[in-house]
Amino acid sequence: MATGADKYFERRSTEPGYAEAYDAARRKIDQIDRLVRALDSRRETLGMTKAELARRADLTPEVVRRLFSADSPNPTIGTLTALADSLGLELVPQEQHAG
Repeated sequence: MATGADKYFERRSTEPGYAEAYDAARRKIDQIDRLVRALDSRRETLGMTKAELARRADLTPEVVRRLFSADSPNPTIGTLTALADSLGLELVPQEQHAG
């Protein structure tokens, strides 16, 4: 049985430009998810607790816990760079090649 959300997205999917906008949003979400997972993996590899990482990054423990447990985190670039720096990493964008 289709939910209200299913019906809404089905209707929207027929609108001009919807597929492109959806794909762009999906790529953004996927990139953020990969980045957050990579930061959390590095934290675990270093044997660092979330609380310790928060202290080193000068963030509240709640911010770090939410970031690593949220289904769809949406951190600021400042938060990401603080965490990366505290983990001995550098955020470096990769050039995307058309293909």
